[in-house]
Amino acid sequence: MTEAVDKPSNFIREIIDAELAAGKHAEIVTRFPPEPNGYLHIGHAKSICLNFGLARDYRGRCHLRFDDTNPVKEDTEYTDSIERDVRWLGFDWGRHLYYASDYYEKIYAFAVQLIERERAYVCELNEEEMRAHRGTLKEPGTPSPGRTRSVAENLDLFARMRAGEFPDGKLTLRAKIDMGSPNINMRDPVIYRIRRAHHHRTGDAWCIYPMYDFAHALSDMLEGITHSVCTLEFEDHRPLYNWFLEVLGTEHRPRQIEFARLNLTYTVMSKRKLLELVTQQLVSGWDDPRLPTLSGLRRRGYPPAAIREFCDRIGVAKANSLVDLSLLEFCVRENLNKSARRMLAVLRPLKMVIENYPEGQVEEFAAENNPEDPNAGTRPVRFAREVYVEADDYSENPAKGWFRLAPGKEVRLKYAYYVTVRAAVKDAAGAVVELRCTYDPDSRGGGTADGRKVRGTLHWVAVQDAVPAEVRLYDNLFTVADLDGAPGDYKDHLNPKSLETVMAMVEPALAGAAAGEQFQFLRQGYFVCDQESVPGKPVFNRTVTLKDTWAKQAKK
Repeated sequence: MTEAVDKPSNFIREIIDAELAAGKHAEIVTRFPPEPNGYLHIGHAKSICLNFGLARDYRGRCHLRFDDTNPVKEDTEYTDSIERDVRWLGFDWGRHLYYASDYYEKIYAFAVQLIERERAYVCELNEEEMRAHRGTLKEPGTPSPGRTRSVAENLDLFARMRAGEFPDGKLTLRAKIDMGSPNINMRDPVIYRIRRAHHHRTGDAWCIYPMYDFAHALSDMLEGITHSVCTLEFEDHRPLYNWFLEVLGTEHRPRQIEFARLNLTYTVMSKRKLLELVTQQLVSGWDDPRLPTLSGLRRRGYPPAAIREFCDRIGVAKANSLVDLSLLEFCVRENLNKSARRMLAVLRPLKMVIENYPEGQVEEFAAENNPEDPNAGTRPVRFAREVYVEADDYSENPAKGWFRLAPGKEVRLKYAYYVTVRAAVKDAAGAVVELRCTYDPDSRGGGTADGRKVRGTLHWVAVQDAVPAEVRLYDNLFTVADLDGAPGDYKDHLNPKSLETVMAMVEPALAGAAAGEQFQFLRQGYFVCDQESVPGKPVFNRTVTLKDTWAKQAKK
């Protein structure tokens, strides 16, 4: 018997454990079945981790299957991106890559069987008429005029539909179930429609295509799927899923199990809305780091291991809920804290001149690469008379509890010396453009002869070594946590400050950073080198801040 490894229990695992104990399965077989009509997002990651995780833990297998039944919206761009994202997330389907279009001929034959068993018929109602016949939640539907058509006539019409004798929308094939069912999905649903559209795999071989519900159930059956795990919106479709398999009398019948989809604060998960954001150029593309797409999260620097950890933490439930984005960011910080190198980068540079430091003198200090990694070692950073510090670290009139730069206040420059501001140089508009300071030569490395301590430790970059870098500071794309409950259109709540670009000064070790390399900029957050970087002209994206600043702002 296949046995599971030790993992936290959930209701799906309890079902599988009970079935294994009863000897129902020799092997657990799951599938991840995306429609290739968009890019995967963090919600899909939950399903990927669940389906591939179950197969891994029960030593079974998980298929990647593209449910490609709507050629109008599908493209190889999406299939390629989906394969890339699943692999990036850390999963591999091996030789088990399938397409619903692989089964078109078999699915067509099953439709013929339904007609022969008087459980399907050709209908001439158009979409609007069909909607009017469907009824409401309180009133039964009205049978189609084609419902009483003979088997022979239905077979003839269906064959002619396939042969291309009728225009798009002229006829459909419907399952004959129950027009009075309280479940509207069972009121003679359409299972085939005429659609002359070029398919990205089958070309123009077909002009009729099966509907998703029909193709999905049969594809699961044909592949020997044991557990068809899907989100809660398919719960009302489960009777239809089972009806197809029961009426056709298939020997193998997968079990459909529904779980709660992932809803994340400050985020949209709808493919339609994500497509609108991309096509209306409200974001830069599917891989915009503000989007919850896996390609966007990858470009923003989210480690796949952190996403897997997040999916483990939120678990699998039967009721929908809204998960706080801060939990995902926490998982990202936990991961990057252990792996990201610490680097010096000044995002809003303000020059500091240390007047009593010898002109022309340069010193080297050993900077630790990662205090969390005992094997990370150190690197040399150079210190000189002129350095850049953060403009935000200086205040002429500091509030109580201010431990950074201010007139007459002493602070420590990380790895180097104690410095004290003596004067501030301003431009004609009154803005501070330079600080004049002194340093204590006896405070090298952070200690002093008299043992005094300072509360503030600041990062810096030597002016003579500083490398200009474009840094993109990303924040939440939306300003409200629960977009489903927000008034108006979701686009009304776009955050105008979701992206800020600054020209930073960074230490020279960052000049040749490779795309995808991740760093912690001291005191600023975690950053990743963007794909647009070139040697000598680096570009960095902020992955997450060091702390959950958004949550703090929301409480104010």
